[in-house]
Amino acid sequence: MTTAARSAIVVYTESTPNPETLKFVSNKMLLHNDHLEFADEEAARNSDLASELFAFPFVRGVFIADNFVTITKSEEADWYEIIPPLRDFIRGFLSDNKPIIDMEWYRKLRLDSGEGDDSDDETRIKEILDKYIKPAVQMDGGAIVFESYENGIVKLQLKGACSGCPSSMITLKAGIEGLLKRMMPQIEGVEAIEA
Repeated sequence: MTTAARSAIVVYTESTPNPETLKFVSNKMLLHNDHLEFADEEAARNSDLASELFAFPFVRGVFIADNFVTITKSEEADWYEIIPPLRDFIRGFLSDNKPIIDMEWYRKLRLDSGEGDDSDDETRIKEILDKYIKPAVQMDGGAIVFESYENGIVKLQLKGACSGCPSSMITLKAGIEGLLKRMMPQIEGVEAIEA
């Protein structure tokens, strides 16, 4: 591939509230209005991009959404040293037009997700999350996923940069819970659950 073709793909970094994660943003769309999180090499077997990122010894997690990849590193690794090789790898991967994920696996994953059986309250909660919460969380390199609503308690999963972030519980309680309670007084609380 020529240098000119490679330079058509731009990859830059953005910090996240989680010091162990960094967001690598591209001018190329990776997933349209969706996200996937890979906690280890085994989980990444259906994503060429995530699998190849796990070949770097300091990569501990990969989160892919829209036009960015959020990478979680090991504590001993220094961002200053590892940003250049990661950025170059991602730019090269995207420039070569390699598949991000196995599309057959992805379609089956989305078919098996069981969406569409929501109560009115669950539908409203998802609408609020989509409109007010998810865009801000994505800006920080993460995602919030609705899991359930029962007996006044909303259960959410934190992904990407949000998972393990020191400020995620403050965001969850002060931000998300406060907003949901204001918009839906029947909500009593919000809890984070593990993936």
